[in-house]
Amino acid sequence: MDVIDENGNTVPNQESKRVLAGVLGIILGAFGVHKFVLGYTKEGVIMLLITILTCGMGAFISSIIGLIEGIMYLTKSDQEFVETYQVNHKGWF
Repeated sequence: MDVIDENGNTVPNQESKRVLAGVLGIILGAFGVHKFVLGYTKEGVIMLLITILTCGMGAFISSIIGLIEGIMYLTKSDQEFVETYQVNHKGWF
């Protein structure tokens, strides 16, 4: 699938990670696994540290964020997902 980024450049053969990231966001959102799958290391580490440093108390907040993002990922089309999260690198929501 060829995708055109915001500068008009063609980005060839971007494979959508939409379903994997969506399911991981819903199931393991508290640990930020879905962020690591998409290549957002900084955001994944932030979510993981919130869960670990609060001894699990912050896991509720991180899991809500993961749930919301997982649902957002799954409701987008493949092309819209690739453009938003893999080409333009939108880190949060």
